[in-house]
Amino acid sequence: MTLDLQTLKNAIKGTAAAFRCVTDYQPAGGAGDKIFPPTYEGGKYATEERFDPATGEVRKCVLLDSVQSQANRMELALLEAHRAGNVSLPLLVTRFDQEKLLKKFTVNSLEAPHRVADALFRDSLLNGTIFRKSEKGRMLDTAEVRNATGLFGLCPTALVFGLWDSTGPRGGLGCKFQRAVVSEIVGYDAEAGVKTASRIDPAAIEKRAGPVFRTENGGWTLTPENAKKGARGKSVLYKPRQGKDVEYDPSSERDIPDQGRPSVINHGNVTPSIAEGGFTLSSARQTTTLSLAVLRRLRFPLDGAVDSDHETDLAARTTLAALGLAAGSLARVDTDLRSRCQLFAEQEPVWELLDRPGESPQKFKLGPEDALKLLKEATAEAKDAGLPWEEEIKLTPSPDLVELVRRSQELASTSGKEED
Repeated sequence: MTLDLQTLKNAIKGTAAAFRCVTDYQPAGGAGDKIFPPTYEGGKYATEERFDPATGEVRKCVLLDSVQSQANRMELALLEAHRAGNVSLPLLVTRFDQEKLLKKFTVNSLEAPHRVADALFRDSLLNGTIFRKSEKGRMLDTAEVRNATGLFGLCPTALVFGLWDSTGPRGGLGCKFQRAVVSEIVGYDAEAGVKTASRIDPAAIEKRAGPVFRTENGGWTLTPENAKKGARGKSVLYKPRQGKDVEYDPSSERDIPDQGRPSVINHGNVTPSIAEGGFTLSSARQTTTLSLAVLRRLRFPLDGAVDSDHETDLAARTTLAALGLAAGSLARVDTDLRSRCQLFAEQEPVWELLDRPGESPQKFKLGPEDALKLLKEATAEAKDAGLPWEEEIKLTPSPDLVELVRRSQELASTSGKEED
């Protein structure tokens, strides 16, 4: 059956542990098609062995989408629903649209890495006041599990996906909220494959056509006289070695050095190569869990009261649960994780309510439309209970923050890459 608001309330009021949704997938290209997981430090895949209680076997697995990545996808799915007008969410937005910037953009609390506690908001202004010193921003200084009211109104997704105010004035002692929603996608019976690379240059530019030199403005030239000069007064080849300029000495070079080959400016053929890459799987599985136990720990006192009211707590917790369920349902619509890693579900998603140990869990359908309807109903009751629910709050980056971004954009445009 479809999950309704009263059933959700009863689950929050009762002793149910969590909602769980497990969905099996195959590659969009069909069973046995190769897919490419994310790579981590050193170009490595996150592989491991997991015990399968259903078969009693240990199975080789590879991570297809991490808990952190899944959280980001769920937040972006909520953002799209907000932008489409299907739901209204509190949203903190800072606009980098100043004339001096090479690239204009905005950042909101559903995109920022640290959510409402992100440094981009910390260093922005609300009506001319640094955000963290404004009435709304100071709320983060006192937010805690026993008083989450302000955070509920300003950034409720922080209470669902977790928050650590490590960038604020208290540093590592800033407020912390545990994740209530955890989700990941894992591939089973993972067999590593290979990938190939090659390129034929239509202009047929050869290595011996170099060397290529770097100019003072970061461009390239074939004329040594127009090249940047190094410490020894010789022309500098285009590509540095270990971050240092390489000077060209034609009298001692038998061949064009690697740093001066046309390929460093993306001209010429790429020699065909083969390396490890991609996996075939028996299946992929997405497991999403919404902990009701985490939500029950949160309290929401109103009007500066020391203690909270039970009915107010219930309205807030129910809204947060509906928010987590909506995020999990919306994110399942788009499972194109990255290039050559698109999945397709083998069944309709079903949410299970884990309530009484030893009993079969209740099962509910909750598609995107029903999930958004549930969220809107829960939000309306929370507002009626007197809980805050902000609209979009517009910030302006401080002059120093704008200048920091401007300098970074200029450096990126001249170096050809972004740096940490």
